[in-house]
Amino acid sequence: QVELVESGGGLVQPGGSLRLSCAASENIFSFNAMAWSRQPPGKQRELVATLTRAEVTNYADSVKGRFTISRDVAKNTVYLQMNSLKPEDTAVYTCKAYNDLNSYWGQGTQVTVSS
Repeated sequence: QVELVESGGGLVQPGGSLRLSCAASENIFSFNAMAWSRQPPGKQRELVATLTRAEVTNYADSVKGRFTISRDVAKNTVYLQMNSLKPEDTAVYTCKAYNDLNSYWGQGTQVTVSS
């Protein structure tokens, strides 16, 4: 079965940066798209960024200009570079992968933005 493992979360100061990684158990070209979503404690889950097989990207308005989703096909890994972090970015970030029939997700990684 497909496994997605996120890493790179942690504690960072406002204005700082983190890079999240999502390592997939199979070739990421197997998927139509991959995505990052987040859910702050007590709040609704939000789709943050998507990356299609053709490298078309989309971002939530709340992160445009600050976050970048990218991939390394050779490493079967998708990244989320997060810059200019704000306290409201604090959330559990989860990697997702999609094909025509199924969707998959990882266990998530905690990002905390605090001074």
